[in-house]
Amino acid sequence: MAQVNQGKTIRGPQRACLFLLAVAFFLAAGSAAAAERPGHGEELLRETYHRNLDRLARNSFGLPLLLESFERDDRVQVDVYGIFDYPFASVVNVLKAPANWCDIVSLHLNVKACTYQELPDLWLLTFYIGRKVYQPPEKTRQVIYQYRKIEQRQGYLDIALNAEAGPFGTNDHRMRFEALPLDGGRTFVHVSYAYRDSAALRLAEKVYFATLGRSKVGFTKTGTESNGQPVYIGGSRGSIERNAVRYYFAIQSFMNALRYPEESRFRMRINEWYELTNRYRRQLFELEKEDYLAFKSKEYKNQVVLQRRLGTDF
Repeated sequence: MAQVNQGKTIRGPQRACLFLLAVAFFLAAGSAAAAERPGHGEELLRETYHRNLDRLARNSFGLPLLLESFERDDRVQVDVYGIFDYPFASVVNVLKAPANWCDIVSLHLNVKACTYQELPDLWLLTFYIGRKVYQPPEKTRQVIYQYRKIEQRQGYLDIALNAEAGPFGTNDHRMRFEALPLDGGRTFVHVSYAYRDSAALRLAEKVYFATLGRSKVGFTKTGTESNGQPVYIGGSRGSIERNAVRYYFAIQSFMNALRYPEESRFRMRINEWYELTNRYRRQLFELEKEDYLAFKSKEYKNQVVLQRRLGTDF
C-alpha cells in the first residue's frame, strides 16, 4: 500500500480522493494546449473574423470575445477569438519573444513558474504546474513545451507551443496563437488549446466532475433553468474553456502592463489578470485577490532563481 512520509497507511478511499485531487490540479492548470490545424492560416483566420462580427459585438462576455469548444474521442479542444486594442506590430513584438511567454503563462494561478532555454535549433519552455495555492517549484510537475514560430510576416503571426507528454497519461499538448491586423490599430487574435487524454484520465474526470468538481463550469450555455438562469457546460469541456480564457486574459494582461514603467510591470500584470478573470466569478474564481497577489509575488521570485540557474537572466 502507498505510504505517507509519517509512516501512516493511505487506505483505498483516501488514495482515491488524493488521485481525484491530483486530477483537479491537472484540469485547473490546463497543462494541455492548443490544436494546430493544417491550413489554419491567414485566410481562414480572416474569414473567421468576418463571419463572427456580430458575435464579437454581442456576446455574454461583454467584450469582443468569443469561444468555441468540442470533445471528440480522446481529444478536447477550445478556440478563443478576440480583439486587442493594440497594433499588430506591438502584439508581434511581444509574442515573438519566448521569454515573454513565461511571464504570460505564469499569471495562471496553477502555473507556479516558467523557464525558457534556447537550444541549437529550438526553444524550450518549462511550465511548473501545481495547486492554486503557493507551491515551491520542487513540489510541482514539469511540462516541457517546444516553442515554434510557424509563420511571421507582414499581416500574420502564427506561434505554437507543443508538448508530447503531460501528467496522467495525457499527450499531444498544443497551444497556438494567431494574429492579424485590423483597422484602427487593433489586432484580431486566436488562442487555441487542446490535448489528448487517456482512458484512465477520462474515468477519473467523470468521477471528479460528479463529486469534487461538480460545481465547475465553463462558458458554453447548454440550456436554461426554470428560474431563467443559464446552464453552462461542465466536465472536460468546461475545464478547458476556463483555462483557455485564463491564458487569453494572461496575454491581454501582459500587453496592458507594458504602458507602465518596467519596474512596475509585474505588479500591474498580476493585478490586471486578477481583475479580468474576476469579472467571471462563476467560472474563474478560485482565490481572493490578496492571496493570489501574495502567491504570485513569491512564485515570481522562484521563477527568477530558476531562470538564473539556466544561465539566462530575465
